[in-house]
Amino acid sequence: MRVGMKASGHARWFERLLSELQFELWIGDAAEISARRVRKQKTDRQDAQLILKLMLKDDFPQIWVPSWENRDLRQLLWHRHRMVQSRTRMMNQLQAVALNEGLRCKKKLWREAGREQLEGFQLAPWASQRRRDLLELLDQLNPTIAKLQAIEEEVKGYPAAQRLRTHPGVGSLTALAFVLMIGKADRFQCGKQIASYLGLVPLEKSSGNQRRLGHITKQGNSLLRFLLVEAAQVTVRSLPEWRSKYCHLTMRRGGKNAKVAMARKLAVRLYWRLRKEWDYEQLTKFGSHAGTPGHRDGVK
Repeated sequence: MRVGMKASGHARWFERLLSELQFELWIGDAAEISARRVRKQKTDRQDAQLILKLMLKDDFPQIWVPSWENRDLRQLLWHRHRMVQSRTRMMNQLQAVALNEGLRCKKKLWREAGREQLEGFQLAPWASQRRRDLLELLDQLNPTIAKLQAIEEEVKGYPAAQRLRTHPGVGSLTALAFVLMIGKADRFQCGKQIASYLGLVPLEKSSGNQRRLGHITKQGNSLLRFLLVEAAQVTVRSLPEWRSKYCHLTMRRGGKNAKVAMARKLAVRLYWRLRKEWDYEQLTKFGSHAGTPGHRDGVK
């Protein structure tokens, strides 16, 4: 028995139910299925009839579905990301409290001496209550985030993530997230498809001789896009050729566009390394020199 459905959120219970009943589940691209609807009316019955028609014609736009282990590891990444975001918000609020009292010490505020100064300020009753609550929450979050460092152990079970981690600026978190979110690298034919999949390409509304480009689409996984932007900035500080390219783009397009462009470049590089099963040394030896005089086969 085969069941088809459009991709949607909050349907894991249904997937588990079909798996227990030993039914085969096909999940389709919701945008492509909707684009093939001719009538303007939309009901659940009409959607079911359209999906059945596409499956009978062998034209169902089936998408890749990650395994249950993959999804569980994604929960680890998302949980750590949200916890770090919450901690950053609390630290920013405490920094604002310190600045209002004339204390400007940035990272030193979280050392023992800075903490004593922060706790020693004479504040109004509700301001003091806010400071105390923020400090208590911060003390609770730090050990929670420390427990989530299991990412280092999980990377050891993914050789592809270990290879990606050899690239300057790419840590265990970014490498593991890239492997989990991309899945099978052969799903994509080129780097442009990877950039589009991650939402790192601009919106385009062109017609005739007029070409209109907007901001990036921001489609795809927002966590991986965020990690790529952060990792690309570290790569820019580590590699002179990346730093030169980044400075050139900054002068032409501005800092924000330059960061996104370097994130896209990093994503394409990681994709080819994932597909070719190369580490960083192999990447610098092959591929990037193809077509240059004296390096016909791409070998440096």
